Amino acid sequence: MQIDNVAAIVTGAASGLGNATAAALAAKGARVFGLDVDITTAPQIDGVTYIEADVTNEGQVRTAIAHAAEQGPLRVAVNCAGIGTPTRILGKDGVHDLALYAKIVEVNLIGTFTVLAIAAEAIASTEPLDHAQRGVVVNTASVAAFEGQIGQAAYSSAKGGVVGLTLPAARDLAQFGIRVNTIAPGIVETPMLATLSEKVRESLATGVPFPKRLARPSDYADLVAFIIDHDYLNGETVRMDGALRLAPR
Repeated sequence: MQIDNVAAIVTGAASGLGNATAAALAAKGARVFGLDVDITTAPQIDGVTYIEADVTNEGQVRTAIAHAAEQGPLRVAVNCAGIGTPTRILGKDGVHDLALYAKIVEVNLIGTFTVLAIAAEAIASTEPLDHAQRGVVVNTASVAAFEGQIGQAAYSSAKGGVVGLTLPAARDLAQFGIRVNTIAPGIVETPMLATLSEKVRESLATGVPFPKRLARPSDYADLVAFIIDHDYLNGETVRMDGALRLAPR
């Protein structure tokens, strides 16, 4: 499916994976609408319109997607919004904060589903293209969905849910010509990772079999563009991790 001259929703677009993806899609001719809870520091990018929206707020998501669809045709939705706070189930302060667990699942999994479902409703109303295709949704999981580390119970639960959602969502939406795929990144150089020392980042890169570097947000954005273009890729979770398999800690 061509990216040029379509509308696209990207969540978590103010920074990291979402920002790189918004920029890449805009560079390919898409009219991109970047959603984030805080857009005050989002870099200005030609072709990207930022909308302040929380993926856990159905009303805000509906308003943002309706706006994008008006500029349509809306054919692409990319879910990059996510949070993660390392916490052990039993730690020195006691049991894992249950509200924190629920919040991480709410943002990473329920927020992903909310955007997927509401965007699919809008995409389904567009004119079909070749082979009756109308659009594609790309979700973001993590290698932690498969090899969650100590302290990642909540994050791994949510990202594992995104992986589990992928195939049934693709099957549900097939009748509307909408594909659904997921990317499971390894260790990516995002603003969150930038808070670590250079020595720690070098150590993390050394643990990647090949290439021996951390992934870049642009690597993720390139893969999103490939998935959009490749119309026979559907219901799949693609690991983007340099053959990394996470150790327990």
